[in-house]
Amino acid sequence: MSLRVLVSSMLVQMKKSFARPMFRVCLLIEPIANTILLYYMFRHSGRSDFGTYVILGGGLTSLWEVILFSSAGDINRERYSGTLSLLFAMPTPFPAILLGKIMGNTVLSFITLILSYATARILFGLTLAVSSIGLLIAALVMAAISFVVISMFLAYALTLSRRTVLYMNCLNFPIFLLCGFAFPIEILPQWALPLSYALPPTWAIRLLRMCFVSPMDPLLFGEYSLILAGEIVVFAFFAVLLYRVIDRQVRIRASLEVF
Repeated sequence: MSLRVLVSSMLVQMKKSFARPMFRVCLLIEPIANTILLYYMFRHSGRSDFGTYVILGGGLTSLWEVILFSSAGDINRERYSGTLSLLFAMPTPFPAILLGKIMGNTVLSFITLILSYATARILFGLTLAVSSIGLLIAALVMAAISFVVISMFLAYALTLSRRTVLYMNCLNFPIFLLCGFAFPIEILPQWALPLSYALPPTWAIRLLRMCFVSPMDPLLFGEYSLILAGEIVVFAFFAVLLYRVIDRQVRIRASLEVF
């Protein structure tokens, strides 16, 4: 996989995404609105760590929406433009192009965390004390990788579908609820917890919250990191397997551009 292709695809995608008005709304307006909403939801909760749910929840909910509607939606936009089949047929591997697109969207989406923190600080005076800068950086990197991997899996899964928009809308809130973006997953029904634990963002969010809790348990942080790393490997494996199946189907059916 060419690093030059990856970087070029990422930069082009960032420009294209930011040019869309709806993307700018999700990226710049929604984290502010979500942070305000979560503050009024949590301010009488009695939780000592409610600031982490307000700030991280406000940013992460918007981050997930930006990644989902951009990364998976790019498949549909390429199909609508008649360029999806060209991307598949060109010498550059399709996974490299798609990975660059998703990485570009992921990099931009982390702006939502900055806006969420700024909103909470300016409007409500909330702050977060970082227990370890090094572990926070590690948690952010692992969170970015987890979102990239799950986005790749979803993008491949929707490549052959003609109902991409429908599935994106169906996936938005279930993942938001299952992964505990804005509330503890322990309040979910017991039958939903295995689904929650099977998703990488659940553990990424736990790692991020731990970085703002003092004292932090390094052993527990390491345990969650290992679980997240294992799930990233599993999702990456199934994404590669899914791409091979899709590549075969595309060559047999030759109907990528057909709606």
